[in-house]
Amino acid sequence: MTVSNDLMELKEEKILEKYPLAEAMLEGFDHTPRIAAKREPDRVLERSPGIGSRRRFRSTTPGLLTRTTARPEGVQLANRVLESDDDALTTPLQASVLRALRRALSVAQVTSDQFAEQSGLSDLKRSNLAGTLDASRKKNFQDLLSASALISLHVFANMTDFLLAGLATDAGETEVQSGEVEEILLDNDQLALHGALWELDQEIAAAGVSTDHDLIGVVTSFCEQLMEKVTLRAEGSVHLKPFTDANYRVEADDFEITGFTPAARARSTTLTMAFKKPEEVVGNHIAKYQAMKLSKMLMAYDFERKLNPFAELGGFIFTFMGDGKPGTGKTTLIQMMAGMINDYCSNAGYAFRYQNLSTESIDSYQGKSAQNAKAFIRTVTDPNVIGFGTIDDIDQLAGKRGDRQSSAGQLEITAVLMESFAGANTVVRGNCTFGMFSNYPENVDDALRQRAGARFLVDGPQTREDYIDILHLLMGKNHSIPVGDHELFEAQAIKKAVAASYEQHSRPKEDALIKVFDRIHAQIGDMDTIAKLGTYLKAIQEADERFTGRAIKNITDAVKVRAMDFELPDEWMEEPDLFLFKNYDTKKSMIAELAKPITIEMVIQEINRYADSEFRYADKSDEVAIENAVREMQRMEEAKRRYVEASRP
Repeated sequence: MTVSNDLMELKEEKILEKYPLAEAMLEGFDHTPRIAAKREPDRVLERSPGIGSRRRFRSTTPGLLTRTTARPEGVQLANRVLESDDDALTTPLQASVLRALRRALSVAQVTSDQFAEQSGLSDLKRSNLAGTLDASRKKNFQDLLSASALISLHVFANMTDFLLAGLATDAGETEVQSGEVEEILLDNDQLALHGALWELDQEIAAAGVSTDHDLIGVVTSFCEQLMEKVTLRAEGSVHLKPFTDANYRVEADDFEITGFTPAARARSTTLTMAFKKPEEVVGNHIAKYQAMKLSKMLMAYDFERKLNPFAELGGFIFTFMGDGKPGTGKTTLIQMMAGMINDYCSNAGYAFRYQNLSTESIDSYQGKSAQNAKAFIRTVTDPNVIGFGTIDDIDQLAGKRGDRQSSAGQLEITAVLMESFAGANTVVRGNCTFGMFSNYPENVDDALRQRAGARFLVDGPQTREDYIDILHLLMGKNHSIPVGDHELFEAQAIKKAVAASYEQHSRPKEDALIKVFDRIHAQIGDMDTIAKLGTYLKAIQEADERFTGRAIKNITDAVKVRAMDFELPDEWMEEPDLFLFKNYDTKKSMIAELAKPITIEMVIQEINRYADSEFRYADKSDEVAIENAVREMQRMEEAKRRYVEASRP
């Protein structure tokens, strides 16, 4: 995993040179739409008698429109913004919107120029103007022009959204939103920006904007949609590599361009879920302990380096699978983890984004389900936030390949998740984690399930003490029933409970795995060397062919997590200056000092823990398949009996 930390500064003088052209585009230009249709306004704004609408100077740029020569296809976005309310004077927010648009247009053009120089597009443009561009290079020329157009559109939308992010918060909530963005033209960067500005002008008019915060709501909504569509268009383009491999910075605005990642998404989501405290999670000791550790691990992420020391040292959990029977506490575990991260981020002033991928993401339109899944992944993996993504009931959401009952939308989501969690382009920065939860993990596609680096068995309360604790907890305080002979929550002491839970995995639990373990132990004795452990792993693979190299990677990752078997001290979370606000190298050294050596017991326990889960899933899957086959045979027998009876004279 490599993360580029070099930022190429976009020179301020270059940006200022583009101001006249940006202002000219805002003043007016001709554009005939190719894709989108002209929209009619939802409501027409009436002005008071005698109040003029012209509040800006006339452009003297040749070929550009002014108010006196306007035609139906003309675009005068500056006037549209200034006419968005009944005030005769320009409001501060209107001025801010125009300045943001001008700044974003200028930066987009400078970035496009940088790309042209780096990719060779500038030379091709000069050859084309001179009439010396031979036919063999025309295809590459057009591809690079399209790539430049995508870059210009995304940088323009990204920076506009970034500059207006604070204004959107100050202006308050609004229900006025932009319609679907359609006029995305990729002939060249200039035409692309013209199409975007034309459609933004149409959206402001159609929305019937009457207040400043309505105006900002439409503009930011438009920019977010434009970024999303451009990002989808950009996927898989090899011509964009010079842009995606470089990171740019505009110093005056503290604005960074990192490929097609939205900069303004550092805004947190507002969570309405009921958070749970760790003491409210009864049982599930290993799952609870790992969730608590992972919550603090995320906070070690360094926003300057865009990397987490745990991701570099080992032990970071990027994806995990939480499985258990209905009612065992999966939702409670999500509420606990989200609440802990939310509180830590609030204390440190970090942006936190939580999102759940639900069954509503499955769409009947081809490709739409994949788009929804990709948007979910992009939202959570945004390197400017701490992210936590959950996929509840993943067995219903992601289809199992080869299963005729899986819809096309479900299979699209499966493909996106597989690529995102362990694909060639997956980058683990350590700022986010994904949890997949299911009551029936055996119904999850094998390859997708194996992309879960850690397994959280959510088996709920198990012991007598667990059941007493959960009964007392859920009863509340509106009673005077004595507790009796029991020390409340003594069994939930996390360190003691986790140690006991790990110790249970010194031997396997599933019958099929126990047979393998005992047979190998009888042959080679205690498993105290890497060679003996490898022999055990090969025997497991012979018993279950799905136990592949990916399983070994997940086991070794889990062992590294055990080596980091410590919680970052609570005071580091409560007082950010002690740890969170340290530089990357300092945080890395502080974490390394807490690490523990890997032991043979850790490795055996993690092999058994992971293999137990795979054998458990396989047994359930086989049993379900057998039951379904039996039911099908019974139905066929009954159908034959009825058919014979109906055929008798």
